[in-house]
Parts: sequence; C-alpha cells; structure tokens
Amino acid sequence: MQTIHANGYEILFGDGGYDAVNRFIADRVYSKIFILTDTNSNEYCLPRFLSFLATEVAIEIIEVDAGEMHKNIETCIGVWNALTELGADRKSLMINLGGGVVTDLGGFVASTFKRGIDFTHIPTTLLAMVDASVGGKNGIDLGNLKNHIGVINTPRMILMDMTFLDTLPQIEMRSGLAEMLKHGLIYDKNYWDKFTDLAAIDTNDLGQLIYESVVIKNEIVAADPNEKGIRKSLNFGHTLGHAIEGCFLENESKTTLLHGEAIAAGMVLESHLSLQKGLISAEEYAAVKRNILGIYGRVTFDANDLQSITDLLIHDKKNEYGKIQFVLLDGIGSVKIGQELDNESITNAFEDYKS
Repeated sequence: MQTIHANGYEILFGDGGYDAVNRFIADRVYSKIFILTDTNSNEYCLPRFLSFLATEVAIEIIEVDAGEMHKNIETCIGVWNALTELGADRKSLMINLGGGVVTDLGGFVASTFKRGIDFTHIPTTLLAMVDASVGGKNGIDLGNLKNHIGVINTPRMILMDMTFLDTLPQIEMRSGLAEMLKHGLIYDKNYWDKFTDLAAIDTNDLGQLIYESVVIKNEIVAADPNEKGIRKSLNFGHTLGHAIEGCFLENESKTTLLHGEAIAAGMVLESHLSLQKGLISAEEYAAVKRNILGIYGRVTFDANDLQSITDLLIHDKKNEYGKIQFVLLDGIGSVKIGQELDNESITNAFEDYKS
C-alpha cells in the first residue's frame, strides 16, 4: 500500500514502514524512547514491534490499564510522573502502541509534557487505524464527557501494521467497522455500498477497505485541520453516540458499550433525524437502519437513559451559543453540518430505533 501524505506527517503501511520508523529515529537523534502501551498491547503487540525496532537509543516501556474508563486525567498524571522519573526531556520520543485510548491519551500526554515532545502512533486496533490515530486529535474524557479535554497536534508519523488485527476479538473489529461505515455514509456512497454484504468481504478485501477509509479521513482532515467546517462531518453519529457511550459508562448497572457500538446506534438515530429533516428518503433511511442493525443489533434504552442522554447533549463539543449542532446526512455520501433539532425530533428518533 502506498504511503499517505497527511498534514506534516506520513501514514505508512506494512513491514516496510518499520524501516522508515528506524530511519526517522536515527535522523533525529532522540535522547530516549518511551513506548506507551496498555495491558493488552503490551502482551500481544509489543514483542512484534520491538523485533522490528533497530536503535541504540535507550527504550522505556510505560504501561497503563486498558479501557475507556482509564482515559482520564489520573492516568495522564501517572504517565507524566513516569516520564519525569525515567528522565524524559524535550528531546525524547513517545511511541503510542495501542488502540484508541492509547493513541488519544498518549498524544495528549506527549503534547503537554514539557510543553510538547515528539510522538508517533502505532495503532493496533481497527478503530485506532481508521479513526483515532489519524488527524491529530488527542484528548481524554472528563468524567462521562467523551474527549472533553484535549488538543489538536499531529504525530510525527503513523505506522499501520495490519498484523496486529489478528490479536483482536471479533467484538473489537466490529467496533472499528462503525467508523468505516461512517466514512462511506458521509463521503462516498460507493464505499458505503461495499459493506452491504459483509459475508463477501475476505481478509484481502479488509486491508484495502482500511486503506480507503484512512484515505477518506485524511482527505477530510487535510481540507479542514482545525475543524472549522467540513471536518465536522466526521462527527456524524457521534453527537448522540457519545452521549449514549457516556450514559452507559456512568451507569454501573449497564454493560459498558464499546465506542463503535455506541456510534452505530448514533448513526441510526441521526439518520432518522436526517429523514425527519427531509434530507434523505425513507428508502435510504431503511437501508442504513437495516445494514447497521444487522451488524450491531439494538441497544436497549429506557426512559431514564433517554433523559440522561439528552442531558449529556448539552455538553457536546460542537454546540454553539448553547445550541446543539447535529451533523446530518444529505443523501448517502454527503452531509449538512450545523443542524439544529428539537427534543421531540430526538424522541421520535429513539422511538423508531426501538421499533
């Protein structure tokens, strides 16, 4: 796969990318290398990564607990303290080896430690490959408010090693797939159509689909790095999806949803909002709902959940002047940003979702 050129960095693919990583490290003469992992990537991915890493620079491993519940300021403080105790300076490099939590949190930690040190991403999950690692968004959650604290700061490079996907359970692969579906819905109908029959997709197809998904996200980000316009389209499904994820995260009686599971529900709901606005046809909405629910099934909501989700919408990052701003489909493959809807429309969407 060809290297993708992003804003100020490159996205590399396959074993050949390790040669570029090694050249990059050698050229910059780093004082130390810190590899941030979580408990999963440390066990399943770190040995392979270290086998390709060829450098005389001292390497330190920092491990954090796995899971979205640990993407918070307390974990950041732990990593900042570890960097300090292990002698990190402004000439150090942080390599974030892991899924979306590691890349989000690691990029934020590196961007703020001593006012910023270089970092690279080695995403190890499908979600991190097609979404979290690309585009320069780094951040942490504030309680149950998703990605509420953060910065936009790009890595020095990204390496996509598809071999790491072999370590993932099917539920994690399904979570990442939601972002790929989103890319088709907001940007490229032909790409969306490729997912209408998942049974026909084999391993070789998946690698190409991942590549195309990264290309789509990179094109959107390159056109609007600081999210003043079209980059907001990437938030389709996330206004309600993040609120759903936060609701389930704070409720100990519920099973925590993976990011992709919550976003899948959010995409169905926001597709129905698009239908209510007259932006997509009933046939288009039915196709979106059928395809996504066929993969993810339905999330079960009760009246208390709906109130909690509605309350969390007030804190969505896209809001302007106290108004909730939705990204809605304008036909399959296109969007309208900055769409306002009332609570009745949101309730209608949930009622249809449950039916």
